[in-house]
Amino acid sequence: QVQLVESGGGLVQAGGSLRLSCAASGRTFRWYTMAWFRQAPGKEREFVASINWSRGTTYYADSVKGRFTISRDSAKDTQYLQMNSLKPEDTALYYCALDVYGSDKYDYWGQGTQVTVSS
Repeated sequence: QVQLVESGGGLVQAGGSLRLSCAASGRTFRWYTMAWFRQAPGKEREFVASINWSRGTTYYADSVKGRFTISRDSAKDTQYLQMNSLKPEDTALYYCALDVYGSDKYDYWGQGTQVTVSS
């Protein structure tokens, strides 16, 4: 089993920045991709960004391109999401997720960290 623990959420004004972290523990195998998703109240969960763990290749939702940056520290089994120029519409519960096999199906999820952007 792998446990994913997010941190770094909070309340910030529009235009501000936050940095989310997601630490994985209990790892006994290699995995393919880690990602961030978010879910706003009354909306479906949506993809935000992902990173190929070995190559470092990144992907972003159009809504966050140019504002968010995903990165990883392989030695710490931790990924990050640097969020700049935050907008009220970025308000959501942000989840860390792990795709073990590269199937685009996420096998493990964290509990989420709340990000609230005030206008």
